[in-house]
Amino acid sequence: MTPYIGRFAPSPTGPLHKGSLVAALASFLDARAHGGQWLVRIEDIDEARTVPGAAEDILQCLRIFGMPWDGEVVWQSRRKDLYQAAFERLNGHVYPCGCTRREIADSRIGIASDGAAVYPGTCRGGLAPGKTARAFRLRVPDVADADISFEDRWMGKVAQNLATEVGDFVLRRADGFWAYQLAVVVDDADQSVTHVVRGADLLDSTPRQIYLQHLLGVPTPSYLHVPVVTNDLGEKLSKQTGALALDLAHPLQELIAAARFLQLPVDRAASTEDFWQQATTAWAARFLMNP
Repeated sequence: MTPYIGRFAPSPTGPLHKGSLVAALASFLDARAHGGQWLVRIEDIDEARTVPGAAEDILQCLRIFGMPWDGEVVWQSRRKDLYQAAFERLNGHVYPCGCTRREIADSRIGIASDGAAVYPGTCRGGLAPGKTARAFRLRVPDVADADISFEDRWMGKVAQNLATEVGDFVLRRADGFWAYQLAVVVDDADQSVTHVVRGADLLDSTPRQIYLQHLLGVPTPSYLHVPVVTNDLGEKLSKQTGALALDLAHPLQELIAAARFLQLPVDRAASTEDFWQQATTAWAARFLMNP
């Protein structure tokens, strides 16, 4: 049996909040329940959004909550050569795009489930006269061959047609940064990640990542997407929606609240050590039979 390797991959755009703690908790518990490794990767490839010191604060927060990681922390901003190499391997499937966001939105071909406009394929046949390359996109299969489906350990069967629901998607952005979709696939393969546990806000990205995995000839991990924590308006909890930093003076209370959100029965934990024992047992009882 392939050894279990999981990971938690926060973006250092601010401190951890209740929503990101839920994702970290689920990922950590799944690794513990399987007796596997738990890696931490700092997803700072979008350097324009990185807040100085946020990554270090996140790592310290994990220590306070009793969530030690295995091996060294990996930083995406230090792995650009790997992304370039993967990009070059995809040469026959990639093309330059000169479209602006406004032009794509004005095409009105459709809106993807994540709120982005479906790309209409304007530059598939080459850049129009007077246009210069802004981004580089991955060509997805035509409609009949574009269905990607997988079994999510929390959400059940998920299916998406890349052609009609996403369109050719960006691998290298107009600002020169590598896109999340490429970076995460390269990183998971390079780190031999077998199980990805993360928030359901990334569920719609998974078919794109599976397609990239197929093209690059790397394994597809098992996926589990937990529900996201929302505010009173139903918006995903984030820095932009007013999420507050975690109360590091009371880690047990924060952990119990996160476990309660995940429907794990650990309300009576007397200490963090007691919490981790109860939470791991509860997680194993619920998910260990569905690797």
